[in-house]
Amino acid sequence: MIALIQRVSDACVKVDGKVVGQIGPGLLVLVCAMQGDTEKNAQMLADKVRKLRIFRDDAGRMNRSLADSGGAALVVSQFTLAADTSSGNRPGFSAALAPDEGKVLYEAFSAMLSQAGISVENGVFGAEMAVSLTNDGPVTIWLER
Repeated sequence: MIALIQRVSDACVKVDGKVVGQIGPGLLVLVCAMQGDTEKNAQMLADKVRKLRIFRDDAGRMNRSLADSGGAALVVSQFTLAADTSSGNRPGFSAALAPDEGKVLYEAFSAMLSQAGISVENGVFGAEMAVSLTNDGPVTIWLER
């Protein structure tokens, strides 16, 4: 699985102009399940997202995790993270898991974060979404598991 995480002051996702997920301080997590991924990959990614020390401590250093900070996660499916741009000018997405299987892993990933005590909001899998955020830092990190 691939995730692009952004530390945010706030983030929101809308579908058809209606808010479907919204958080204050925490992480916007754009996630894509790839060919060959299993629930084990989802669990490893959820653990990494939860434990990654990218939030400021009292000294201003990135030394606290999402779990330590009490922040929330806005999890949004984004198959375009699987883009292959190695040839031509039109990206290919064949490395992404098929939508029905991808949805299962996306939902499992979100559930795993929630079960670990993280407040989780979600986008709508497969929908056209408008995502807005205030990037804090900015801190943006690419993860693969």
